[in-house]
Amino acid sequence: MWRGGGQASMVWLEPHRVHAGGQARALSGALTVDTLVMALGDLPPGPARWVVDDAWIPSVLLRDIVEIPAGTEAREAFFRWRFAQSLALEAPQAVQAASLGDNAWLLTGVAEATRGDWVQASLTLGRPIRSLQPRWLWLYNRLAPSREAPGMLLSLCPAGDGAYTGTLAAWGRHLALLRQWHDPAPPEAWAQERVLPSIAYLHRESRPPQELLVWGAPAWPGCGIPCRILPQEIPARETLP
Repeated sequence: MWRGGGQASMVWLEPHRVHAGGQARALSGALTVDTLVMALGDLPPGPARWVVDDAWIPSVLLRDIVEIPAGTEAREAFFRWRFAQSLALEAPQAVQAASLGDNAWLLTGVAEATRGDWVQASLTLGRPIRSLQPRWLWLYNRLAPSREAPGMLLSLCPAGDGAYTGTLAAWGRHLALLRQWHDPAPPEAWAQERVLPSIAYLHRESRPPQELLVWGAPAWPGCGIPCRILPQEIPARETLP
């Protein structure tokens, strides 16, 4: 949503923690501007790259979009409408659309009020947001291009009592499937009710994943394909595209 070149501090924001510039701080209760200012105060001056929990920046994969309106304003209004319609959202949303080719588009969005709070906190500290994206997309962009075979990613956030919320993303040549759940479930329920049906769907679509990559959980039950637990390493700084 905000982009720029050069190095930027990393801000990793989830309901239970904020990881900023290599330092982690636990969070509890509502996330306020004051809380963010305190958590980000130790960042070095300059731009920051924010990676945010998937529930705060939901995503929608649109297919078979044969025609989109001409003109920047009309196109942006169209994607805002499709995003809000797909997720049954009423609050105004700031939406970014990325073309995936083959008449497919990826929409990511955040409530304008929430974005305003984040921008206010970053500007108060003189550390402007130069890149903002959901956790699953940050992971996907680093994993999918380096994999030779179709794969599946779970981007998970702990929700207490051994349960997780998160995103399932699968790819072949391009992003093939995107599903998100904001209701917590334990790993066994994820495997049986979310992962296995998604694998079956991809088989029917002739896009069977060859590997399952899991971020956010220390272990995972068998799902019929090889599984690898990803190390939860968060860099202190990163080069912006």
